[in-house]
Amino acid sequence: MASPGYGKRSAPGQAPRDPHTFAHLPAREAYIASHIDRLPDGAAMDAKTLAKELPYGQQAIRTALNNLSEAGHLRRVREPAGDGTTQWVFRTYFSRTARGDAWWERWLNEGDEPQPDAKPQRSPAYDALATLGLADPRLALSARECADLEPLAAEWLARGIPPAQLITALTAGLPASVHSPAAFTRRRLREKMPPEPPLPAAPLGRRIMECTSCRTPGRPEALSGGLCRVCRGVDVPDAGVSAQHEVVVRAHVARIRAGIKRGGRA
Repeated sequence: MASPGYGKRSAPGQAPRDPHTFAHLPAREAYIASHIDRLPDGAAMDAKTLAKELPYGQQAIRTALNNLSEAGHLRRVREPAGDGTTQWVFRTYFSRTARGDAWWERWLNEGDEPQPDAKPQRSPAYDALATLGLADPRLALSARECADLEPLAAEWLARGIPPAQLITALTAGLPASVHSPAAFTRRRLREKMPPEPPLPAAPLGRRIMECTSCRTPGRPEALSGGLCRVCRGVDVPDAGVSAQHEVVVRAHVARIRAGIKRGGRA
C-alpha cells in the first residue's frame, strides 16, 4: 500500500473510460495518464514509483505530472486523515475527465461535486419569464422564447435579484403596445442588468491544495493549473535585468553624494 502522501484518490463524477479519453494530451502525458487511470485508489503515484513501472525517468514523470495538473487531470491536496484524528495527509486526486480551476476550487471547498440530475427541470429564471405574461399580457412569452432568454434572466438571479423583483423590473413602465415581447424583454434584460455583487470570502474547506511540482500549499485561486507562480515561471526574476538595475541605482547614488560634497566645499 502506498504511503498516505502519494496514494491515489479518484475525483468524483468522472466520465466512463474511453479509448480516446486522453487523445488531447501529448503522447508521453497520455501514456502516463492512462497508466494512472488504471491504478486502484491508494496506489503510489509519486515519480520514483512510477519510474519503476513506466519507460520514463523520474524527471520526465515529474514534468508530465505538472503538465497533467495544468491540463486539469490531477491536484495534490492536504486533508484530514479521518477517523476523528487531527493528523493531516497528502494525497493526489486524479480525474480522467479534465477539470478547470473553478471545478477543483469548488470541490475542495464543498467536498462533493454537485449532482447534475439534482437541477430542477424548470429553473427559477425560466419560471420568472413564464410568469411575465400573467403580470402583464404585453410581455407574454412562448416556451421557446423563455428558454432563449433564460440565461440572461439567470444572470440577474445570480447577482442577487429575486424573481419577484426581476418581474417588476421587466414589466415596469411598459409602452402602450409591445410589438415583439421577446425582443423587448431581451433588451431590458441586457440594459437593466444589475452590477455584480462583491464576492464573499471563500469558506475554508477541509482540503488544502498544494503545488503539484514543489508542494507549496496555497489557496486554489493562487495555484492556477495546480502550480504555484514560481513553478509556472511567473515570479522568476531576470538576473540580467536585476544586475543592470543595481548598477544604475549605484551610479545615481554616487552622483548624489558627489553633489553633496561639492555643495559643502562651496
